[in-house]
Amino acid sequence: MDYIDYYKILDLKKDASTEDIKKAYRKLARKHHPDLNPNNEEANKKFQQVNEANEVLSDPEKRKKYDKYGKDWQHADQLDAQQRQQRQYQSQGGGFGGSSYADGFGGGDFSDFFSSMFGGGGRSSRNSPFKGQDYNADLQLNLLDAYTTHKQTLTVNGKQVRITIPAGVENGQKIKLANYGAPGVNNGPPGDLYIKFSISDDPKFKRKGNDIYIQEEIDLYTAVLGGEKIIDTLNGKVKLKVPEGTQPDASLRLKGKGFPVYKKENQFGDLYIKWLVKLPTSLNTEQKELFEKLSKL
Repeated sequence: MDYIDYYKILDLKKDASTEDIKKAYRKLARKHHPDLNPNNEEANKKFQQVNEANEVLSDPEKRKKYDKYGKDWQHADQLDAQQRQQRQYQSQGGGFGGSSYADGFGGGDFSDFFSSMFGGGGRSSRNSPFKGQDYNADLQLNLLDAYTTHKQTLTVNGKQVRITIPAGVENGQKIKLANYGAPGVNNGPPGDLYIKFSISDDPKFKRKGNDIYIQEEIDLYTAVLGGEKIIDTLNGKVKLKVPEGTQPDASLRLKGKGFPVYKKENQFGDLYIKWLVKLPTSLNTEQKELFEKLSKL
């Protein structure tokens, strides 16, 4: 894959602090967020690049590997192992004519070492296969999106990927698409694509696991005398019976009217309703007199 300069993406210098990275990420993530740039593929692509850059640079260990190996940072462990083998080989009298290993490469060019690693004339690792780099993408969903199984197309590293999103995914959940990452090296397998779901809060429905919580308002008369109330659920309207003498903040559970259970066919959580009793205001004289009479009974 082509080299991607994560520092350039975040408009940072290589000596940027952790706080600098955090600030730059927040600024650019807001600027290119899909919710603020609907149907803008370029903004969506930049948003994903910003997330990828932040994921690497905000992690000290990943950043260290990236600073050392650039686009091949995910092969850092293999590369470090190869350097140790080269040092051992030299210390035993082989290779590089006894040149110094003070810089870890026996005085050789860094690109020569990579050439040796990835098929350019090395000894034991001449044709060693390496898995391609994994890709990471962040996908924004609203609660209704996460409620139903549906297809979406996202752009990853300039390519469009069409995926099926199962109903019931959770905020922060990651799924892996095998072999959707960068091509492998020396006929190694492709990397994988990891998609992280970010589910925005809904103003009405509050999700906790597979259960949904809502608040519904009823007037004082319905609370006292009982009645009916039509409410919205995630899959349509439901008519409920309000019992006589319903107390403020009383709760009601509707079994199976909550969120679908991830990858469990026809299994749902529950819907919990809290009744909010609205007291009458601006009573006229007659109404006040009636309440006074009731208070004396």
